[in-house]
Amino acid sequence: MTILEEAAQTSITKILIYLCLPLTVAVVFWYMIGFSEDNSICHKNYDDGGKVVCHPACPSRHFCIPGMTECRPWLACQDFQSVHFRVGKLIAKSAVKMVYQAEWKGHTIVLISLANSEYRKDFLHGLDMLTAFQGSQYVTQLLGSCDDSYVTEYHRLGSVKNVNRILQMSQYKELNNIQGRLGLCINYAAIINYFHTSPRGTRVMCDSNYLEKTLSQYLLHDDLSIVANDLDALPKIDRSTGLLIRCGHRQIYGDFPAPEQRWPYNDHNFTDLEMPPYDEKTDIWKIPDVCSFFLDDVPGSDGVRFHLFKIHRQCKEHSPDLRPTAKEVLETYREVHRKLVS
Repeated sequence: MTILEEAAQTSITKILIYLCLPLTVAVVFWYMIGFSEDNSICHKNYDDGGKVVCHPACPSRHFCIPGMTECRPWLACQDFQSVHFRVGKLIAKSAVKMVYQAEWKGHTIVLISLANSEYRKDFLHGLDMLTAFQGSQYVTQLLGSCDDSYVTEYHRLGSVKNVNRILQMSQYKELNNIQGRLGLCINYAAIINYFHTSPRGTRVMCDSNYLEKTLSQYLLHDDLSIVANDLDALPKIDRSTGLLIRCGHRQIYGDFPAPEQRWPYNDHNFTDLEMPPYDEKTDIWKIPDVCSFFLDDVPGSDGVRFHLFKIHRQCKEHSPDLRPTAKEVLETYREVHRKLVS
């Protein structure tokens, strides 16, 4: 082969790489976010040897859960009252709502009902938020509602607070490493970033005054991805109008909440009216503690904590304005994860 022929061949190769690389990256990204070529939503079922399971991506006010092959409209009152709908055992209870395991046409689902009429406003706010954020990969799937009740997809693994126990199970052992656990940090930061930049404005996860309570607001899919589930306390802030928030009407204690959430005056007792409002940076303060819980003490966790030290220290700045955005935290997590798998 002559020098000219070699040069021509090299140029052609470079052109092909230049043209094909974006397509390759796009295909890989399409797979990673859980969509197939026919716009189905897919995930790994680790209880079935990691088999990929897909279901259709549904239009607005429709749903499709595992075991279904087609989307159908949200359940309405006539569905709640039909012979196909059965209420099972109580699985959780709070001042606001009762949570039951239920069944509809052989599918296990979750029924949430108002527990106390005094908290109807909070209950309906949670339903409104759940409705508003449908279609997001970060929010549990709503299946319908009737009066003071609604139904959602059932997540058999339960709350995120169970994740360390679940990762000890044999079917999840391939995820019980530093890459998989940092992936949980990425997933959590992505959810916080989504709510801070959502189509419904900047939202703050208020029901998060201690670690276990924070974790209980999220559920685990079969593939160990995380979805937000409890949206009863998701107030909106708006800097353009000066709209800030307070999380509840009671005094908040402890080191887990951000400093601005604690009563700032030592010379007199707490009153709700005097409590200064705050913004979404309270969520940022809590991210390092949640991520540390996910990392646990698996091999490599100390090294990852070292690489995250700077961003986590910034998250813990006393002044909210000095803390990073959720997007900046997310980008740092992703960069550290890329280095781990490269």
